[in-house]
Order: sequence, then structure tokens, then C-alpha cells
Amino acid sequence: MNYRSTRDTNLSLTAAETIARGLSREGGLFVPESIPQITPDFLESLVDLSFAERSAAVMKLYLSDFTEEELAEYTKAAYANFDTESAAPLHRLDDKTSFMELWHGPTCAFKDIALQILPYLLTASLRKTKEEKKVCILVATSGDTGKAALEGFKDVDGTAILVFYPRDGVSDVQKLQMQSQQGGNVSVCGVEGNFDDAQTGVKQIFSDPEFAAKLAERGWFLSSANSINWGRLLPQIVYYISAYCDLLNEGKIRMGEEISFCVPTGNFGDILAGYYARQMGLPVKRLICASNSNDVLTEFFHTGTYNRNRPFFTTVSPSMDILISSNLERLLFDASGKDPDYIKSLMGALKQDGKYSVSPEIREKLDGLFWAGCCDEDGTKAQIGKVWEDHHYLMDTHTAVAHRVLGQYREQENTSEQVVVVSTASPYKFCGAVLEGLGHPGNADGLTEIADLEALTGVSAPKPLAALRNAEVRFTQSVEKEQMEAVVSDFLS
Repeated sequence: MNYRSTRDTNLSLTAAETIARGLSREGGLFVPESIPQITPDFLESLVDLSFAERSAAVMKLYLSDFTEEELAEYTKAAYANFDTESAAPLHRLDDKTSFMELWHGPTCAFKDIALQILPYLLTASLRKTKEEKKVCILVATSGDTGKAALEGFKDVDGTAILVFYPRDGVSDVQKLQMQSQQGGNVSVCGVEGNFDDAQTGVKQIFSDPEFAAKLAERGWFLSSANSINWGRLLPQIVYYISAYCDLLNEGKIRMGEEISFCVPTGNFGDILAGYYARQMGLPVKRLICASNSNDVLTEFFHTGTYNRNRPFFTTVSPSMDILISSNLERLLFDASGKDPDYIKSLMGALKQDGKYSVSPEIREKLDGLFWAGCCDEDGTKAQIGKVWEDHHYLMDTHTAVAHRVLGQYREQENTSEQVVVVSTASPYKFCGAVLEGLGHPGNADGLTEIADLEALTGVSAPKPLAALRNAEVRFTQSVEKEQMEAVVSDFLS
């Protein structure tokens, strides 16, 4: 199994080379040359396995230069420090709806599923490719990726990690998680701007050959822990397959029966993992793409035009405050028949004009699989209150967006299949908005809000978030986006 760039299919890399490099130098994203197929017998073989064992079996289909023993060792270690037996348990809300809780890891967000195992995959990839330089993991985050990547890579030999976040675009708890990060090889820096500014800045650094040469002279090269790195995206495919196995175990579906997934979506990586699971043969009817007020993806799936020329909203679901959804490029590459020239023309138009339109043929391919809706701030908070009142279930703002959009889908499509809502973060990461959703005003102190939410609901905060009360802030730097490359250079000197 080799990998090619969405913008240069003449480039072919092994899995280890792909994970080590992260982003193709011409700006493209790496994709597998073919999609491995799974059968009912393969799914049946996973049903009685642990999540770690399921992960090793699924990832082996894509990582031909890794052994089964290696992957079994890595997945067992990666998922040992989650606070539930499964890293991705299902919570049954009603007869047709489950929440897949992906926030039981050390940073209380779904990014832990991938970023607890990525350090194992990356360091093994460096050994396999005989890379002698040290690697700096460069990350742009809209809130959750940063802390999860920092936690995964802290004090990992031969690595350093630098995270950029929008200074005023994350929650108080998310910011404190990053600013108080421990480890001798880590750094965090705010950016004056939004997530798209931080992400664009990181991509520009990656694609600067002169800067890469300077770093190489000093014994460093850059890689990524964002979902632009295939090693970050691949572990996320697993939990879609795992959810299907869990529904089989519960007797809620029969083998071969189609289910749908509703995914709160910003950079399009999480829902893209569901797309790859479906392409592998997982019986998926619809992938429901849920956006907040930054509804660029909703408009795209409704019209075929992607247009980032619109107001940017800072919302209570900040991990979705994104107008440039990088991973959509991988979907369009697949839908275009793997045409790199077509992808380069779309991405060129996005860079120059801020928008592009796909062909009618691509629209037709996507219409039957994806369904898209959005939810504003009032709707998000109202959904938190409604689900608590009706089911005594506490959910975060991103999950609330997804559940609200699921209601729109069911009302419009009049369907009755089992739906799994992808629950991406602990409600305690967004206490102020959750408290407002429950009818109680928050206050300016995120740590006080943790205690307030515990007292109001009787639901205990996850231990990693409760421990923030005693956290020491280490990183306070904030820069203009034009200064990001200088920050990287200083960090690595």
C-alpha cells in the first residue's frame, strides 16, 4: 500500500514515508493508492475484540510496512490511559440514536483517539525510513488538536512540538490546557487572528523550501499532527467500524444493515474518516455533516460551491470555527477520479478568489451520500438544555450542534435507520455555554464554571480537567500571523 499526493500522483511514498512527511511539499495531501475492502466476515471477526485490537486489525490494512505485532503493541499502549474500557463507547440515547463518546482520553476530546497513537506511528516511521534528523511537529489548532498533540508528543525522544492557536478563538479551558502543558520539548503560541490564519500560516511554513533547508542544516525537519497527516486520519477510520461492531453486539442491527453517522464538522477530517470507512465497505447510508454558524460546508453540499468569502463567527463550538476545510480536498480528489490537475485548479481558485464550484458529476456523486445542515448559537444552547431535560444526558456544544442537525435530517428525510452521533468533547471543556444551555449564566472564570456545572448537574468533571485548578501557566506568547515562521525558528534554536 503506497500513497500519492492529491496534487501530484507521480509521487508515490510508503506508509512510513507518508506519516513522517505529513504534508506533500507542493501542498497536496497524501491519500492511499487504493481503498482496502472489508467483508462481513472481517467485521464479524472484530465484534468480540477490544477497541485496541480492532484498531490494529483495521490499520494493518493500510500500513503494509508495519507488522501486526508492532500495531498491536502501539494500540494497546495508546488506549491504556482512557477512563473507559473502550476508547470509543456508545451511549444509547433512545431506540434509534447513540452517542459515540470519543472524549474519554487524557485531554477529553476526540483528537486523543488519533493523537495518542500517532507518536508511536511517527517514531516507528522515522526508524523505518532511517531518518537521522529530529522532527518538529507543527500544529495549528482550533482548540482540541493542540492539547491532544502536546500530550501525545511530550518528551518523546527525537521530537519537538509547537502549537499555534487563535488567541481569542478557543475556550478558557482549552487555552489553559495548552498554556499549562508540561514537557521539555513543547511550546505553545497564540496567533492574532482566527484558526484559518493559523492553519494557513502553518501550511506556508511547510511549503517554504528555503526554510526547510535552513532547518535541515540544523538537524530538523517538519511534520504535522493535524488531520492533514494520514497517520492522524487513519486511526479515526477505526471508530466508525468499531461503532458498527458495538451496534451488532447490542442487537440493534443485523450484519449488512445500513446505519448513518452525524458528525460535527470543521476541518472535515472526522467525517472524512467515516467516508473512507464507507468506501471500505462499511454499511453506511448517510454521513450527516453538521456545521455551526460558520456554514461553509452546508452551503457546499447544497450548492456545489465552496465559498469562504463570508463573515467569520467566533462561536461556542470553536473547534468548528473554520472557513477553509482542508480535508475536503481528499474527498474531491476521490470524487474527481483522482485527477490532480482538477484539484490544483480548485485549490488555486480557492487561494485566489476564495471560492470554487465542482462539476455536476461530482455533485451527483456526493448528493446521495452526504446530507448537510447547520445550527446557530441559540439552537446549540437550546439543544443542550433539551437533551438534559428529556434524557438527563450532558453534552458539549459541538455534540449539541450535531444532535440538532440530526433532528433536521430526520424531519426532512423521514428515515428511521440507526444513527450514531459523533460526540467529540467533554461538556466540561465548554462550561460557560453548557451552563447557559441549562438556564444558568456562566461567568468569566472557566475553572469556576467547572465547579458550577458539577454542582448543578451532579455529573463529575473528568479528572484531567478538574486538575486544571492547580495548573501553572507556562506559555503566554502571542504573535501576528506573519511572525509564525520566526517563532518556529526561535523554538528550534
